Amino acid sequence: MKDSQKPDHVSLGNMVSHLREGRYVIPDFQRDFEWEPWDINELMRSIFCDYYIGSLLLWKGKNENFEALSCEPIYAFEGGDGRTDIVLDGQQRLTAMYYAFMAPSKPAPKRHNRFLYFIRVDLFMDEVHDEAFVYDWTRRGSNLLDNRTHQFEQHMFPLAVVGSDDHWALPNWAQNYEKHWREAAAEREGPEAETAERHAENATRFGEHLHDLTQQYQISYIELDRDLELAKVCDIFTQINSRGVRLDIFDLLNALLRPKEIRLRQQLWQKAAPRLEFVEARRMNVYVLQVMSILLQAYCSPKYLYHLIPGSRRQVRGADGVLRPDILVADSMEFEKLWHQAVDALEQAIKLLRHPQEFGAIASWYLPYASILPAFAALQAEAGQLPPEQRLDAQGKIRGWYWASVFTNRYSGAVESTSARDYTDVKVWFADDSAEPEPVAEFRRSVGKIDLKREIRRGTSVYNGLFNLLVLSGARDWISGNVPQHDDLDDHHIVPKSLGNEYALNTSIDTILNRTPLTSKTNREVIKDRLPNAYLPDLIAKNGEVEILKILESHFISRDAFEILVREPFTPSDFEEFIQKRRDAFRKHLKCLAGQGEDDATY
Repeated sequence: MKDSQKPDHVSLGNMVSHLREGRYVIPDFQRDFEWEPWDINELMRSIFCDYYIGSLLLWKGKNENFEALSCEPIYAFEGGDGRTDIVLDGQQRLTAMYYAFMAPSKPAPKRHNRFLYFIRVDLFMDEVHDEAFVYDWTRRGSNLLDNRTHQFEQHMFPLAVVGSDDHWALPNWAQNYEKHWREAAAEREGPEAETAERHAENATRFGEHLHDLTQQYQISYIELDRDLELAKVCDIFTQINSRGVRLDIFDLLNALLRPKEIRLRQQLWQKAAPRLEFVEARRMNVYVLQVMSILLQAYCSPKYLYHLIPGSRRQVRGADGVLRPDILVADSMEFEKLWHQAVDALEQAIKLLRHPQEFGAIASWYLPYASILPAFAALQAEAGQLPPEQRLDAQGKIRGWYWASVFTNRYSGAVESTSARDYTDVKVWFADDSAEPEPVAEFRRSVGKIDLKREIRRGTSVYNGLFNLLVLSGARDWISGNVPQHDDLDDHHIVPKSLGNEYALNTSIDTILNRTPLTSKTNREVIKDRLPNAYLPDLIAKNGEVEILKILESHFISRDAFEILVREPFTPSDFEEFIQKRRDAFRKHLKCLAGQGEDDATY
C-alpha cells in the first residue's frame, strides 16, 4: 500500500522561511482568514512560551491540484510563487504567523489598519507573559518598527525581525540590544547603572532564547501524498476537527461539491454575498443552504444538508411505512437553480425585515435574530406560491409567528430544529385557521408578563424588537419632525445617563424604556446631558406644545408620561413613574401584536 500520510515536523525558523517563500497556499474551500488581532497575539505567546500549537494537515501539491482547488496565497502574502503545499488544516495558524512575523502592509481582516506585533523583553524575561505580548495599529507602532533606538529603550522586540530575509537580523538585533544597555550601564551610576546592567543581562538571555526557539521549536504536520485522488482528499477534509476556527457545514459541503463541478464558495457565494450583506452574520452562507433544505425537505440540520449534494441518496419512509432510497437533488444544474431561489428568498426576506413600515429592523444591529432568517425566508417563499386570494391571510400569520418568536426568545437556542418545526407548523396554519402554532399561543398568554424594564442591552431579541416597534410607529426626530434615516439613527437616553450615575435607581438608566430612536444631532444639540425638564420646555417654546406632544406620542410617550418628565425637580421616583408609564404604552402595542388589543396592529 502506498504511503499516503507522512507525519513530520519543521522548526520555527524553517517554517518562517517557508512562509516567506510562499510555499503554503489555501484552497478556495477554506474559509477566509478570520482571526482577530488578539488571536494572533495569543498564538505568538504560545509559541514563545514553548507551548504546543497543534498539528497541520498539508497536501503535497502539483499544478493540476493547485488549479482544481483554485489555490491562493495566504492572506497578505507579499512575494513570488513558491507554492508546494496545499493547506487543508492550519490556515488560521499559518496566516497568523505570516502576519505577525512578516508585518505585511495589508490591514488586518475587517480593519482599516495593519497590526504590528512586539514582545516586551523586560516583562518576558520576568515571566510576566500575560503582559509581555503586545500589538499596535497606530502610527506609533509603525514609527517604532523603524527606530531601533526606541525599540531598545522601550524593550520592544518587533516580531517582524523573526521574518526578515536577512539571516543575521535576529542575532544582530539581540546583540545591539545588549550593546545599547551595556553602554548605558557604563555611562550611568548607582541604581540606574544597575538597572541598565540587568537589562543587558536580559538581552543576552533573550538572544539565547530567540536562537533556541527558532532552531528547536518544532511544528508538527502531516503531509498527504501528491498523487491522492481529489475526491479522497475532500473526504479527508470533511473529517478534520480544527483546533483553530472550526469548519462549519458550508466548508464541508464546499469540499464535497467540488467533484460535482460546483464551486460553492468561489462562484455561487461570492455572487450572492453582496445581495445579503445587510445582515452581518458569519453563517449567512449556511442560511442559504438551510433555506434550500427547508423548502425541499422541511429540515435544515447539518445531517439533512448533506442530502443537497447532487446524486446523494437518502432513505425516505413512504405512506406504507417502508423505507425506500431517494435522490433529493438530481444534478449540478438543479442544485444551482435551488441555490438561486434560496438567495432570492433571503434577499426578499431581508428587504421586508428592514423596511420601516413592515418589520422595522432598519439597521442590521437592530434585527432581533439573524438565526430566524432561514425559517422566515422559507415561509415568505411558501406564501408567495399560494393562490393570490390566500396570500394576505398567510402574511398576517407569518407576522403573528414572527413577533411571537421575537418576544418569547424562541430563536436563542437550537435554531435548526426550531426553524424546521416552525416552518412546518406555520405552513399547516396557512391552510387551517384552527392549527395555530404553540409559540403564537404562548406569546398571547405571556405578553403581559414580559419584564420590559430589564432589557438594557442592544442585541437581545426583546430589546431589538421593542426598538423595531418604535420605528414602525413612525417615531419622528425631535428637531426636524422627520422620520430619521437608518444611517443617522441610534437609541439615545430620554433621561440622561448622568442621573443613573448620580442616584441609586431601582431601574437601570439603560433600560429600553428610557431609550428611543433619535438622530445624533438631537442628542448632541437638544438633550446635551440635560434632564427632560430642561430640554422639553425649550422644544415647546420653539415649536408649540401640540406639535411636541404629537412627536412624543410617536415615541410611546403619552401626555401623562410627558407631564412626569417636566416635573420640577425631577427625582429618581419620577424616573420610576415615567418608566412605568412607558412600559404600559409598550405593553399596549405588544397586546395588539398578540391579538389582544382593540386597536389594529398593522405591524
